[in-house]
Amino acid sequence: MFGKFIRSKLDVMNVPQLKAHCDIPCKIYDPHHAQVAVLTMIRMIDLIQELNGKDSLNITEQTRLIRFVSQKEEHGVILKNEIRVIWGDYFKTPQFEKFPEIHELTHSIMLLTSKVKQEINRDDALELLKKVNRFSEIFWLTKGVKVYEAVSPYPPSENVVYPDLKK
Repeated sequence: MFGKFIRSKLDVMNVPQLKAHCDIPCKIYDPHHAQVAVLTMIRMIDLIQELNGKDSLNITEQTRLIRFVSQKEEHGVILKNEIRVIWGDYFKTPQFEKFPEIHELTHSIMLLTSKVKQEINRDDALELLKKVNRFSEIFWLTKGVKVYEAVSPYPPSENVVYPDLKK
């Protein structure tokens, strides 16, 4: 109802109605947030495993454990959302034809993210990072941007695919 009210006022002011084919303006997609999310999940697993080595946890350590699990969960949601938006809004027929693996890759990222959220398994989280890195590589290659791999400059210090933006 509020939308109709606003539209009626805009019509009176002769403001044309605009339509977009995606959620955000074109060409402002970047898989970096997905990569940071999976790195955060790995880091939280590392911190949880450090606590797991203790015979018992005091209240401060219990609080930290709760925060680590919560952040792992939250970043899993961020990861899924970032991948879903790029796959759903950015990728179109030309990209699908050039990289037909993207559908299966996206689906496997979604499933593995759920598994990493449910468990405390670093190997699964590292496999998830590999998949997200491949997704990022495909994304940048569809834009004609070369990529390189380097160790992230922060814990957990794992390899990440970066766009080579130097000309």
